[in-house]
Amino acid sequence: MDYKDKLVLLEQELKNMDRVMIAFSGGVDSTFLVKVSGDVLGKNVIAVTAKSVAFPERELREAVQFCRQEGISHLLIESEELDDPEFGKNPFNRCYLCKKQLFSKILGIAAEYDAKYIVEGSNADDLSDYRPGRQALEELGIQSPLLQAGLTKEEIRLLSKEYGLATWDKPSFACLSSRIPYGEEINEKKLKMIDLAEQYLHDLGFRQVRVRHHGDIARIEVSPQENTKIVQPNLAQKIYKTFADIGFTYTTLDLKGYRSGSMNEKINTNG
Repeated sequence: MDYKDKLVLLEQELKNMDRVMIAFSGGVDSTFLVKVSGDVLGKNVIAVTAKSVAFPERELREAVQFCRQEGISHLLIESEELDDPEFGKNPFNRCYLCKKQLFSKILGIAAEYDAKYIVEGSNADDLSDYRPGRQALEELGIQSPLLQAGLTKEEIRLLSKEYGLATWDKPSFACLSSRIPYGEEINEKKLKMIDLAEQYLHDLGFRQVRVRHHGDIARIEVSPQENTKIVQPNLAQKIYKTFADIGFTYTTLDLKGYRSGSMNEKINTNG
């Protein structure tokens, strides 16, 4: 099916929902979903963004700015995943625990605003990776209109560009908890270290970045095109020193480069 046909399906699906509350992270997918929803439903759209230590401040600012620019009602709520001791243990189903807590909270808020449906931005490609959070979404009856319309990440980027959205080529992002290997404790200190380290690399001009936290070791993933830049002696030394100030004893570069869900490789190997 052509991506424009999928867009028609998406618009029809949203029209049938009448009034929606959207979990909005400010990423490529949820930004596109908010935009299309706003065009189709007008004032019957409410975006909700969760503030969390696992959610960088820059992403929050961008989400707030976009809703203001588009005239979309926007709520900020506190995410409380770190209050759950099980989440802190970082099990393989960590994303399930987080999604269950977050969307249960959004469900309660939706009733106050008479939002008939809660929707989120999963796309068709998300079915190809380990996504325990999908179970929580299904259990709670959360809708995924982009996925249901069959839209892939590439198609969403293409449509976002046609809509004139600045996020059309925005690098992929996942919550900072995903930088910590399964089974190793998630805590505020580690998340802040990761956030500071990734923000520093972004400030240096690197676009697609992950800093994986392995105890006192930082494992940097950047896109293959940026590998040669990051190993330039003067820059490498600056990064090493800054990461040491943040709290990492050792800083390493992953030679395979950035890839989404690299922490899931352990699951695939063990499975």
